[in-house]
Amino acid sequence: MARLVSAQGRCRDGYETRGCPLTQAAATAPIRPLFAPTGWKTVALDHITFEMPDYQKEAAFYIALMGWKLRSDDGKQAILDIGDWGSAIFRQAPEQRTAVVENFGFVIEPWNAGAVQAELRKRGLAHEADNDGKGFESFHVKDEEGFDLQISNGNGLARARKQPAKASLAVAPPFEPTGWKTVWLDHFSYNAANFKAAASFYGNLLGWKETYDEGSQNELLIGEIGDIIIRGGNPNDPSFGKAAPSRRARIDHISFGIQPWDTDGVKAELEKRGLRAQVDTSTRDDIHVAAYKSYHTMTPNGFNLQMSYVTHDTRLMLPNAVKPKSIGR
Repeated sequence: MARLVSAQGRCRDGYETRGCPLTQAAATAPIRPLFAPTGWKTVALDHITFEMPDYQKEAAFYIALMGWKLRSDDGKQAILDIGDWGSAIFRQAPEQRTAVVENFGFVIEPWNAGAVQAELRKRGLAHEADNDGKGFESFHVKDEEGFDLQISNGNGLARARKQPAKASLAVAPPFEPTGWKTVWLDHFSYNAANFKAAASFYGNLLGWKETYDEGSQNELLIGEIGDIIIRGGNPNDPSFGKAAPSRRARIDHISFGIQPWDTDGVKAELEKRGLRAQVDTSTRDDIHVAAYKSYHTMTPNGFNLQMSYVTHDTRLMLPNAVKPKSIGR
């Protein structure tokens, strides 16, 4: 049996409720922007970096289940193409108990290393250059939560994906390939201590666009690449900061849009391979009639992988589905 995941957002069922005690005005009130907008645009996903105990097993899983292609494997890490629009770096880290997202990198425009560095300095953002001497230029920046963001020109993995990935993995596939293609970055699920500050950081630094602030989360559009749901504490809450410090910011799951999508067929294919198919509609509706359709499963290294029917053309399905009742549709 597929188990239903509860609805998203603590204010999903309205304001001045047990889960969301603030008024709508207080819960959704904006904060002062962290800094002035840079004017940069995010034009491509360069990579998502995962660290895990057994990277080859994870790579084989994504290749068979999600249709990703192996670009390289040097014995310490594997680089996989996510369709023609993204890359994943699976890095061996024996000290990790499960797979974790350690970093994500995006291509921004306009790019001029000196000008980008000047804008970072102007905003008081510590940064570290990371270049390969062959045309790839980038800076690592810590966001408000200490998470590692890498911004770069387009000469890294985004350029490498223009050539076919032809490498072969040394380990056998865990099961028969599904034939699915990963076509869209439905969302990162990013947990922050202060979700409004984190949203301000990414919006003003990288030009990501807010959809709505419901009081406990805000979904932002990452250009034409995909979305990110930033969740966490609300600084407008009088009790904010009085509880025990939360653990470091983390991406607790990532949802990818896959094709072809058949609601019952996807579930059957997961279960045929011995994988769970945990329903997530975000609204408690039956998945067959819900506006948002997805399943969660678990990877070999314990990462929460979500797959949905969302594509670029239907990318607002999730924010529209979880909009609080008191705001309406």
